[in-house]
Amino acid sequence: MAEKEKDLLGTEANMELLMKERRSNHAWNKLKRNRTAVLGFAIVCFMVLMAIFAPVLAPYKPNTINPGIPFKGIGFQGHILGTDDLGRDILSRILYGARVSLIVAAGATLVGAALGVLVGLLAGYCGGAIDTVLMRFMDGLFSFPFILLSMILITVLGNGVINVIFAIGIASVPGFARITRGQVLAVKEEEYCNACRVIGISHCRLLFAHIFPNCVSQIIVYGTLRIANAIISEASLSFLGLGIALPTASWGSSLRVGRDCLTTAPHVAGVAGAVILVTVVGFNLLGDGIRDVMDPKMRQ
Repeated sequence: MAEKEKDLLGTEANMELLMKERRSNHAWNKLKRNRTAVLGFAIVCFMVLMAIFAPVLAPYKPNTINPGIPFKGIGFQGHILGTDDLGRDILSRILYGARVSLIVAAGATLVGAALGVLVGLLAGYCGGAIDTVLMRFMDGLFSFPFILLSMILITVLGNGVINVIFAIGIASVPGFARITRGQVLAVKEEEYCNACRVIGISHCRLLFAHIFPNCVSQIIVYGTLRIANAIISEASLSFLGLGIALPTASWGSSLRVGRDCLTTAPHVAGVAGAVILVTVVGFNLLGDGIRDVMDPKMRQ
């Protein structure tokens, strides 16, 4: 009896250790142990909450004009971050601009991922002429600098939030296509894929039910980093007057307003630039953390 009790206690202890090890190896627990990833996640959550609750947090409407108080500095009466050239409250425009900038960045990333992943899946799985044609077309898009391609597309499509999303999204397609194709080329040669072919699974089911799920981790990592680049792209297009048209509040349009008063009122562009910098750093830190968790080569 004593030996049986010892065996039971030993089994329970081993099970508890096994469960504890599984919990520690869980992706979320690994992410929490990465301090830079936690910092990035906190920044991203803060920016998202700021955008969601902009109507509650903003002291004024973003387009309310007060010609009597243009270019007032930080801490001016009732205007924590000052005012711009038309006397509009900068804090209110930053809060509402977060909505536009984050929606554009997320929407463009989703558009680029949807199209790019589909192209990459077809090119990597089919191979041959289909792979050659699709990837040479992607190489043609890659030959244009990203911001130049976005400018060409937005010139054709016109201004507006939806058009900016599609312009940046289409310019992001080649990157997603290459990442996905590379993963598919590696995964489709695995033994379980060969076993699926032997038992007669259809090409569509093999591609989307077995190969694609094993490529998702790298796509998520790339997509997280792509959001940061999309924020910069939106700000660049709006700064050049090709993105979000004034008077709609966005971080890029705030930079554009402050372009002509950098010496007299540097806070107009400085505040928007600082917010863009912090947000991009947050997404990059989060993306690096997700990569460390999901990439087997980066695991310790």
